[in-house]
Amino acid sequence: MRSASDPGPARWSVLRVTGPSMAPALRDGDFVLARRTRPERIRAGDVVVARHPGRADGLLVIKRAARRVGAGWWLLGDNDFVTSDSREFGAVPEAAVLARAVLRLRDPCRIARIPSRDQVPE
Repeated sequence: MRSASDPGPARWSVLRVTGPSMAPALRDGDFVLARRTRPERIRAGDVVVARHPGRADGLLVIKRAARRVGAGWWLLGDNDFVTSDSREFGAVPEAAVLARAVLRLRDPCRIARIPSRDQVPE
């Protein structure tokens, strides 16, 4: 899931999800409410907003933090058939992980927590 929007210095940001890499937990067109956080507060399983490590334009990606790798995070999409994640670009440095997504906003009437990977139907 990619967004060209920068979360900026604000503590809370609303970002639009584009692409299928986090489906079915997050779909193309969903919005997420993300909260800036310090790297040590990220846990495996969290959905995070990070700067794409291979892009100079500051592209943001929304992925699930799978595991710590050295001084960074291995980030994976929930959709195993889309590899625009650490399988493609490698581990993401801790400093590039900017926020944790806490709510999914599918439409104004349907606000829900982002399910953990084991809660998402196949």
